[in-house]
Amino acid sequence: MTDQPEQKSKSWLRELIESVLPALVIVLVVNLFLAQATRVEGQSMEPSLHNNERLIIEKLTYRFRDPERGDIIVIRPPRHTTVPLIKRVIGLPGDLVEIKLNQVYVNGEPLEESYLEQPTLGSMPESLVPEGHVLVLGDNRRASNDSRSFGMVSYEDIIGRAWLRYWPPEQFGLMEHQ
Repeated sequence: MTDQPEQKSKSWLRELIESVLPALVIVLVVNLFLAQATRVEGQSMEPSLHNNERLIIEKLTYRFRDPERGDIIVIRPPRHTTVPLIKRVIGLPGDLVEIKLNQVYVNGEPLEESYLEQPTLGSMPESLVPEGHVLVLGDNRRASNDSRSFGMVSYEDIIGRAWLRYWPPEQFGLMEHQ
């Protein structure tokens, strides 16, 4: 005669392993290679993104194409912080980027930035964006830790591209890139 409770617990454990383990593997694969949720921390991307908004970043696009000017990306944190940063791509490889007279210039031409609500104060000497790198700025230039302080961002340090805003619910939708 077999022990019924022991058989039931083995059956329950087997069911748990067969159901939960594959689900965990799928979540891990999606998070590592396809997409992940992130939270906006701080005000550096206002007015485009606000503190505590929730986003899905997708990780596939840059396997097939390089970043484009205007893309909103999530990058690995520079050496002096531990939180990934959300910034906008301004300079591409080979671009000369400069900030003067409250304006960003790319290759000598003023950059049209309809997403800004304020001028870009201060200055930045003309800088060449090297191959395999981008120059990033926050949309709230007065309160942004960006390439002006930590330099160019390697493609290898780009985690993904902002794709979908899901919180707060009234802001739900695909991200617009300029």
